[in-house]
Amino acid sequence: MTTNDSPVLRVAGRPVGRYVTRPELPARLSPRPYLHPVTTLAGTAVTELSPVDHIHHLGVGVAVPDVEGHNFWGGRTYVREQGPTELDNHGAQRHSSFQLRDPDGFVEELRWVASGAELLRERRTVAATELTDSAWALDFTFSLTNVTGGLLSIGSPATNGRPGAAYGGFFWRARKERQAPDVFTPDREGESEVHGSRADWLALAGANWTLVFAGATEQTRRDPWFVRTAEYPGVGSSLAYDERLPIEPGDTVVRRVVTVVADGRLGHDEATALVRKAVSQ
Repeated sequence: MTTNDSPVLRVAGRPVGRYVTRPELPARLSPRPYLHPVTTLAGTAVTELSPVDHIHHLGVGVAVPDVEGHNFWGGRTYVREQGPTELDNHGAQRHSSFQLRDPDGFVEELRWVASGAELLRERRTVAATELTDSAWALDFTFSLTNVTGGLLSIGSPATNGRPGAAYGGFFWRARKERQAPDVFTPDREGESEVHGSRADWLALAGANWTLVFAGATEQTRRDPWFVRTAEYPGVGSSLAYDERLPIEPGDTVVRRVVTVVADGRLGHDEATALVRKAVSQ
């Protein structure tokens, strides 16, 4: 079922993702549109929504913990020399309109608002395409434009003093299972090796599903991967890894991540082949 607030993505006629544009969430979760559930073509769920371990993790979307001091990630804010702290600094991403809506994708305009002011305007383009009879691709592009009269900068807990916590940007909260998923890139394996690395693609393999994430532009490929498997399964592309990302007034930051969603556990060769097909489409 498709409503004004929850369009359903379809691949070859099959529903593979529901997009919630106006979620009713408390302010401390940094309300924002998200995709959930996202499934494989066989119907296996590969996302989680507000899990107990991190209730502010909302399926697939864009979340940033520090936009000029405002929290668009949800939960506590990491404060230098103080640690995670509850602050009344949460922002919200507000759906403005769809410029395009089709069964296989959409183009959306959003406003990033905090403390009564609009900081960023976003154009989000999402498309779902069939790759094989057991794999499809989610093509996710977001463009953030500084609509204030001054400089804005994007940060992360890492840039604020917490090593290794450079989350913020495109983020996929995956399905938690009894065993932690495997994670690998073309030349590395395991959370400790893959986290913080730069790689053309990164695979997360669960019990009977695999997600393969790929930066689809040169700038996106420069961003290191944020990876968690042991504590919880999640993958992001870091906008602010070791330094803040400045955005001048009127300037725009663009990132594009293409994710292969496959049934079964893929190996390196299968992941490589599907990513190449997905990014070239």
